[in-house]
Amino acid sequence: MRTILVSGDGSALIAAATALHAAGQGRRTLLLAADDPHRTLDAALGGRLTGLPTPYAEYLTAARVDEQDAFRATLDGLGDRLGPALDLIGAAPLDPEELTPLPGTRQLALLRALRTADAEVLVVAAPDPAELIATLALPEQLTRYLDRLLPEQRQAARALRPLLAAMAGVPMPADWLFSARTKAVAVLAEARAAVEDPGTSVRLVVDADHYGLDELRRIRAGFALYGQRLDAVVAHRALPAAAVDSPDPWLAAQAARERDRLAALADELGELPLLVCRRPEPTLEGMAAQLYGAVEPVPYDTPWQVVDRLAEEGLLIWRLALPGADRSELELVRRGDELVVGLGGYRRILPLPSALRRCTVQGAGMGEGVLSVRFAPDPALWPTGWARGIG
Repeated sequence: MRTILVSGDGSALIAAATALHAAGQGRRTLLLAADDPHRTLDAALGGRLTGLPTPYAEYLTAARVDEQDAFRATLDGLGDRLGPALDLIGAAPLDPEELTPLPGTRQLALLRALRTADAEVLVVAAPDPAELIATLALPEQLTRYLDRLLPEQRQAARALRPLLAAMAGVPMPADWLFSARTKAVAVLAEARAAVEDPGTSVRLVVDADHYGLDELRRIRAGFALYGQRLDAVVAHRALPAAAVDSPDPWLAAQAARERDRLAALADELGELPLLVCRRPEPTLEGMAAQLYGAVEPVPYDTPWQVVDRLAEEGLLIWRLALPGADRSELELVRRGDELVVGLGGYRRILPLPSALRRCTVQGAGMGEGVLSVRFAPDPALWPTGWARGIG
């Protein structure tokens, strides 16, 4: 499944136009409103979206992420576990009508939708970039917490639980805890597979007249840190190209400045496509024609790799593509077999490739959007006769 997460200022309308474009190519498409509190999509499509996919055009259906339904589904799965605990403390369970989504429910509902959607192309009117980055990082982070707090190997001791309880003098975790852990890991694995699928990408939307390159760089670097692929940047609400030649000097000057800003933005993006949607705001079909008349964005990915420089420099170099990253905001910490990478307000814990676990960090450098971390083999751990061709 091709999944396009449209995020940023004006993402709802750009997502709708993108979905119409995909459906126009004969691909079964689902348009999903994951962050549209003012129901912009409802107005654009001329109907009220619900949690059930509703046909809008040939090959195109539209729906809304149902946080309430996702929250109830989660609690239903825990109901038989929570009941005895509530009885123990004398608390009455909540009726279904009393349940309202808690903070974090929207992120979990979006992840649930990504792994359960049934379509050839899924186009999501996604949350703002900061929230989307946090949402897409969630499966990896929660899996790591589960591995640390309730490791897989502990399940091998389930049969010994009564004996261990007698020896330790304290109760051991109940069987249902291990079962819940197994189910949670399976669900997170499905969500992570959907997020990391090569067909999943982010399409970032900016206002042609109100954006800053520094902000754009931070957003792009945040997505890159968590391994998210950008496929294009959309600048919408741009002035008509002919406005540069307007007899109105103010309008002509404004259009010239915007043209220069868009040129600087295209230069900043390099190989990443810049799509422009111009005023006056056309119909959804018109927006689709403007954006995708000659371009079909595909996920743009620069793989992270280990470069073997043992023969030349006695080093292995881990190259991490972080386009837009600011060297002054970068933090690196080696922690056992992991590398903690901090970038402004973002932080990710990366497991080291197997070859680098037997090395010591010699330094790091940042250049042309790539973080290069240098490792030297640890003589105490590295086998005699260094291996070649690591990649």
